[in-house]
Amino acid sequence: MKAVIQRGRDASVTVNGEVTGEIQEGIVVLLGVTHDDNEEDAKYLADKIINLRIFEDESGKMNLSLKDIEGQLLSISQFTLYGDTRKGRRPNFMNAAKPEPAKALYQSFNAFVKESGVVVETGEFGEMMDVQLSNVGPVTLILESKDR
Repeated sequence: MKAVIQRGRDASVTVNGEVTGEIQEGIVVLLGVTHDDNEEDAKYLADKIINLRIFEDESGKMNLSLKDIEGQLLSISQFTLYGDTRKGRRPNFMNAAKPEPAKALYQSFNAFVKESGVVVETGEFGEMMDVQLSNVGPVTLILESKDR
Protein backbone atom coordinates (compact mmCIF):
# COMPACT_ATOMS: atom_id res chain seq x y z
CA MET A 1 0.00 0.00 0.00
CA LYS A 2 1.05 3.53 -0.67
CA ALA A 3 -0.12 6.60 1.23
CA VAL A 4 0.44 10.25 0.52
CA ILE A 5 -0.26 12.08 3.76
CA GLN A 6 -0.70 15.78 4.28
CA ARG A 7 -1.01 17.62 7.53
CA GLY A 8 -4.25 19.46 7.04
CA ARG A 9 -6.78 21.85 8.42
CA ASP A 10 -10.33 22.40 7.19
CA ALA A 11 -10.19 19.50 4.76
CA SER A 12 -13.18 18.00 3.00
CA VAL A 13 -14.19 15.65 0.23
CA THR A 14 -17.25 16.15 -1.96
CA VAL A 15 -18.95 13.57 -4.17
CA ASN A 16 -21.69 14.62 -6.60
CA GLY A 17 -22.00 18.00 -4.91
CA GLU A 18 -22.39 16.53 -1.43
CA VAL A 19 -19.76 16.60 1.33
CA THR A 20 -19.07 12.99 2.37
CA GLY A 21 -16.29 13.73 4.84
CA GLU A 22 -14.58 16.67 6.50
CA ILE A 23 -12.08 17.29 9.27
CA GLN A 24 -10.94 20.37 11.17
CA GLU A 25 -7.35 19.42 12.07
CA GLY A 26 -5.44 16.28 11.30
CA ILE A 27 -4.16 14.26 8.38
CA VAL A 28 -5.48 13.82 4.86
CA VAL A 29 -4.54 10.39 3.48
CA LEU A 30 -4.57 9.50 -0.20
CA LEU A 31 -4.39 5.68 -0.15
CA GLY A 32 -3.48 3.36 -3.02
CA VAL A 33 -3.57 -0.43 -3.04
CA THR A 34 -1.52 -2.77 -5.23
CA HIS A 35 -1.96 -6.48 -6.04
CA ASP A 36 0.08 -8.09 -3.28
CA ASP A 37 -1.15 -5.90 -0.41
CA ASN A 38 -2.93 -7.54 2.52
CA GLU A 39 -4.41 -6.82 5.96
CA GLU A 40 -0.93 -6.54 7.50
CA ASP A 41 -0.10 -3.72 5.07
CA ALA A 42 -3.29 -1.90 6.04
CA LYS A 43 -2.59 -2.35 9.74
CA TYR A 44 1.03 -1.24 9.39
CA LEU A 45 0.14 1.97 7.54
CA ALA A 46 -2.73 2.79 9.90
CA ASP A 47 -0.45 2.45 12.93
CA LYS A 48 2.40 4.33 11.27
CA ILE A 49 0.22 7.24 10.19
CA ILE A 50 -1.63 7.82 13.46
CA ASN A 51 1.60 7.67 15.48
CA LEU A 52 3.85 9.63 13.09
CA ARG A 53 5.13 12.72 14.89
CA ILE A 54 4.40 15.47 12.36
CA PHE A 55 2.61 18.04 14.53
CA GLU A 56 4.44 20.77 16.44
CA ASP A 57 4.83 20.75 20.19
CA GLU A 58 5.01 23.92 22.33
CA SER A 59 8.62 24.43 21.14
CA GLY A 60 7.64 24.34 17.48
CA LYS A 61 9.27 20.94 16.86
CA MET A 62 7.47 18.16 15.01
CA ASN A 63 7.11 15.99 18.08
CA LEU A 64 3.39 15.16 18.34
CA SER A 65 1.30 12.54 16.59
CA LEU A 66 -2.27 12.62 15.34
CA LYS A 67 -3.26 10.74 18.49
CA ASP A 68 -1.38 13.22 20.70
CA ILE A 69 -3.30 16.20 19.29
CA GLU A 70 -6.58 14.25 19.15
CA GLY A 71 -6.78 15.08 15.46
CA GLN A 72 -8.93 13.52 12.76
CA LEU A 73 -8.13 11.62 9.58
CA LEU A 74 -9.68 12.17 6.16
CA SER A 75 -9.18 9.02 4.09
CA ILE A 76 -9.43 9.10 0.29
CA SER A 77 -8.96 6.03 -1.92
CA GLN A 78 -6.69 6.83 -4.87
CA PHE A 79 -5.72 4.09 -7.32
CA THR A 80 -3.72 6.61 -9.38
CA LEU A 81 -0.90 6.41 -6.81
CA TYR A 82 0.07 3.21 -8.62
CA GLY A 83 0.12 4.87 -12.04
CA ASP A 84 3.24 4.06 -14.03
CA THR A 85 4.40 6.96 -16.23
CA ARG A 86 7.75 5.56 -17.37
CA LYS A 87 6.54 4.80 -20.92
CA GLY A 88 4.55 7.05 -23.17
CA ARG A 89 2.39 9.92 -22.07
CA ARG A 90 -0.63 8.15 -20.63
CA PRO A 91 -0.26 6.49 -17.20
CA ASN A 92 -0.56 2.73 -16.96
CA PHE A 93 -2.55 1.57 -13.93
CA MET A 94 -1.74 -2.15 -14.11
CA ASN A 95 -0.04 -1.99 -10.69
CA ALA A 96 -3.24 -0.83 -8.98
CA ALA A 97 -5.29 -3.59 -7.37
CA LYS A 98 -8.67 -4.49 -8.85
CA PRO A 99 -11.59 -2.60 -7.28
CA GLU A 100 -12.99 -5.39 -5.08
CA PRO A 101 -9.81 -6.29 -3.16
CA ALA A 102 -8.69 -2.64 -3.12
CA LYS A 103 -11.97 -1.53 -1.55
CA ALA A 104 -11.73 -4.24 1.12
CA LEU A 105 -8.21 -3.16 2.10
CA TYR A 106 -9.17 0.52 2.03
CA GLN A 107 -12.01 -0.28 4.42
CA SER A 108 -9.66 -2.33 6.61
CA PHE A 109 -7.24 0.59 6.81
CA ASN A 110 -10.08 2.88 7.92
CA ALA A 111 -11.27 0.31 10.48
CA PHE A 112 -7.77 -0.03 11.98
CA VAL A 113 -7.55 3.75 12.37
CA LYS A 114 -11.01 3.89 13.99
CA GLU A 115 -10.08 1.08 16.40
CA SER A 116 -7.27 3.29 17.69
CA GLY A 117 -9.80 5.94 18.71
CA VAL A 118 -9.12 8.39 15.86
CA VAL A 119 -12.11 9.93 14.07
CA VAL A 120 -12.10 8.88 10.41
CA GLU A 121 -13.96 10.67 7.64
CA THR A 122 -13.95 9.31 4.08
CA GLY A 123 -14.72 9.89 0.48
CA GLU A 124 -16.55 7.26 -1.58
CA PHE A 125 -14.51 4.45 -3.06
CA GLY A 126 -14.44 4.46 -6.85
CA GLU A 127 -16.22 7.79 -7.24
CA MET A 128 -15.03 11.06 -8.74
CA MET A 129 -14.20 13.25 -5.73
CA ASP A 130 -13.30 16.87 -5.11
CA VAL A 131 -10.81 17.18 -2.24
CA GLN A 132 -10.19 20.50 -0.52
CA LEU A 133 -7.57 21.11 2.16
CA SER A 134 -5.29 23.61 3.76
CA ASN A 135 -1.93 21.83 3.85
CA VAL A 136 -0.35 23.19 7.02
CA GLY A 137 3.40 23.70 6.83
CA PRO A 138 3.17 22.45 4.17
CA VAL A 139 3.87 18.92 5.35
CA THR A 140 3.49 16.11 2.81
CA LEU A 141 4.99 12.62 3.16
CA ILE A 142 4.84 9.40 1.15
CA LEU A 143 4.68 6.09 3.02
CA GLU A 144 4.77 2.58 1.58
CA SER A 145 3.95 -0.53 3.54
CA LYS A 146 6.66 -2.49 1.71
CA ASP A 147 9.33 -0.14 3.14
CA ARG A 148 9.05 -1.53 6.67
